[in-house]
Amino acid sequence: MQKNRVMLRGEAIERDIYLIRGHRVMFDRNLAALYGVATRSLNQAVKRNRERFPNDFMFQLNKEEFKDWKSQFVMSNSDKMGLRRPPYVFTEHGILMLSSVLNSPRAIEVNIAIMRIFIRIREMIITHKDFALRLEKLECAVEKQESHIHTIFEVIQQLTAAENKPKRRIGFIK
Repeated sequence: MQKNRVMLRGEAIERDIYLIRGHRVMFDRNLAALYGVATRSLNQAVKRNRERFPNDFMFQLNKEEFKDWKSQFVMSNSDKMGLRRPPYVFTEHGILMLSSVLNSPRAIEVNIAIMRIFIRIREMIITHKDFALRLEKLECAVEKQESHIHTIFEVIQQLTAAENKPKRRIGFIK
C-alpha cells in the first residue's frame, strides 16, 4: 500500500524538480517531505556524511538564487518561517546517495520512484532532441526543394514571357 502512495505522487515529484545552475535538482524540504522526515533531520544526516555529497551531488543556493526562488513562489507565513537560510538542493546523484544515508524502506521506495522520474525526463529530452534534429533535416530538405521549385517557376515564367512576344510573320507582305 505504501508503495502505491509513493508511485501516485509521481506528478507531484516532477513538479518538485527544478533547473538550477544547469542541473535538475530537488530541494531538501521536498525530499524530506517525501521521505517522511523533518528537513533538519535530513540535512543533519547529510552533514554527518558530508564526504558522500560533493558539490556536484548537493549544493546550497547562494543568496541571489535564494531570493529569486522565493520571489517566484507565493509562500504562506508558515513556509517562510522555516527558511531562515538558503536551502540545500540535491542533484540526481545526490538523491541516489541519500538512500545510503537515510537507510529505511521508505527512503529506498522514494529513491526508486524519483530515479524513475529522472530517467523518464532524460528520455523525453533525448526524444525531443531526436525530433528537433529530424525537423531540422526536414526543413533543410524543404528549403532545397523550394529553391528547386523556385528555379523551375523562373524557367516557366521565362518561357511563357517568350511566348507572349509578338511573333515575326513569315512570308510576303502585300
